[in-house]
Amino acid sequence: MISIKHLYKSYHGKSILYDIQLSVRRGSIMGLLGPNGAGKTTLISILTGIIEKDDGEITIGGLDLEREMGRIQSLCSYVPQTLAFYTRLSAFENLEYFGSLWGLKGKKLKERMAFCIDAGSMEAFVHKRVDTFSGGMKRRLNLAIGLLNEPDILYLDEPTVGVDAQSRNYILETIRKINRERGTTVIYTSHYMDEIEQVADEIAVIDEGRIVLHGSKQALLTHADAVLISVEPMTEAAVGVLRQRGGLQVKADNVHVERDERFNENMAAVFAVLHDHGVRVKDIVFGHRNLEALFLKLTSSRLRDDEGQNG
Repeated sequence: MISIKHLYKSYHGKSILYDIQLSVRRGSIMGLLGPNGAGKTTLISILTGIIEKDDGEITIGGLDLEREMGRIQSLCSYVPQTLAFYTRLSAFENLEYFGSLWGLKGKKLKERMAFCIDAGSMEAFVHKRVDTFSGGMKRRLNLAIGLLNEPDILYLDEPTVGVDAQSRNYILETIRKINRERGTTVIYTSHYMDEIEQVADEIAVIDEGRIVLHGSKQALLTHADAVLISVEPMTEAAVGVLRQRGGLQVKADNVHVERDERFNENMAAVFAVLHDHGVRVKDIVFGHRNLEALFLKLTSSRLRDDEGQNG
């Protein structure tokens, strides 16, 4: 559904996204994880046409991002972390207004509004002004607005920030239901590891503008029997040599070695390649218990509070 090849983006000479290569299957839920400033929001902003890329190739639903942005945007919807509606209007009036911006009218508009009101479980307060809503009610309205155009691809940027446990669980269940019943492809960014474990089929971890890990949730979370070797960024030549071997998952900054019958042979081969190409080993970890442990190991545990402005 989404194919990204060699994507680059910089601001004021600072690299924000570096050689991003990522694919997202149609009908999947992709959990996009990363610390503050990792590049998550920048990546989503490029995919939705909010900002332009510097270089790279992106196709969405078989359409080229540069040449067919209008058609791509008609297939997508973006639910931002920042609440995007008018607080002096009611939920009903907001849905009616944003539906009209999508060109919906008459019976079709009423049908989509009814669906979104039901999806957000907003029947009891749909005619109340939004500035009287709780945090959870506002988040549900934010999501409902994003569903008005029946998107094939739904981008969700931290959709449960600041909500109570009940609203959070409802939002997560709504996302799963939409994906399951409509086949909607979902890109879900979050700082909450347990949310990603609950809803995602696939997981991509981004740190300092690079994809440091990508794969199915099941495969990543069963890496307890694998060894993670973190290294300084490798050359394409070194990556190419390692990718010729079975039992390895190779990224520019790390190598996963499966604990299979070739484990000893593969470990020896990896270190031989790293030595031959002058690549320094930064860390070696034997096994991961859960997504949070894997995430912290890949991105390090240092705080990024001062880096949130770039994604």
